[in-house]
Amino acid sequence: MENVVSRELLDKVIAISVEAGEAILEVYNASGELEVDTKSDDSPVTAADLAAHKILEPALAQLLDGVPVLSEEGEMPAYTERSQWDRYWIIDPLDGTKEFIRRNGEFTVNVALIENGEPVLGVVHVPVLDITYAGAKTLGAIKRDVSGEKSIAVRTMQPRLDDKQPIEIVASRSHGAGAVDALLERIEGSLGETGLKNMGSSLKLCLVAEGAADLYPRLALTCEWDTAAAQAVVEAAGGIVVDDKFDLLRYNQKDELLNPFFYVIGDKSFAWKSLLLGE
Repeated sequence: MENVVSRELLDKVIAISVEAGEAILEVYNASGELEVDTKSDDSPVTAADLAAHKILEPALAQLLDGVPVLSEEGEMPAYTERSQWDRYWIIDPLDGTKEFIRRNGEFTVNVALIENGEPVLGVVHVPVLDITYAGAKTLGAIKRDVSGEKSIAVRTMQPRLDDKQPIEIVASRSHGAGAVDALLERIEGSLGETGLKNMGSSLKLCLVAEGAADLYPRLALTCEWDTAAAQAVVEAAGGIVVDDKFDLLRYNQKDELLNPFFYVIGDKSFAWKSLLLGE
């Protein structure tokens, strides 16, 4: 397969994602009550989700000839069609719609390029903070904010253990709390004190990517567009995302688009497997 990943392509995706974020903010900052509809799967959708989708889908389709775009807010091709794709874009125009509705700022624009099931390029833009996380398999990972751009990388565990610093864990605000609490007890019993931060959207993966957290256990369901972009950033920063069998999380491998439970790990050299799986 021809290599298409480049810094030029990454910068174009960043620009498109920022534009989608601006459209989201127009709705977010508008006066009056926010209108919320419900989709067939009972998940919420707003005008901001649709506005971002209308920017992202056509713009991405023009970047790479013949590469399809799979969006949470778009038409969903049957797996018989999707299974033929060796390269495609997958997007969540507004990840964290519930956080958007709560107006807490914890929502993102997610764009990823998938090749043979692997996320090889990803952009996660945070509209309210004007922060963008981005990365690609061959380029490393970056964080861009009002102060400029810097490289980011996951952090190693051993210095924290040697200095008896808390192991920082990030988890969902809305899902899987009971299972996470049980896991935290096991980790504390083995490694000592932990710190826990709860937040919404793919920001949790980005905290691991930039070395602000060591682990994100996701012990509740997500969809593939929720995770692909941030997984690309995490892996570009030196981390990994593994499923509940400790295999690398992969995409477009089955008819449904639900992910298994998974773990986002910063220091992949640390012996997480036996601890997380209770082996």
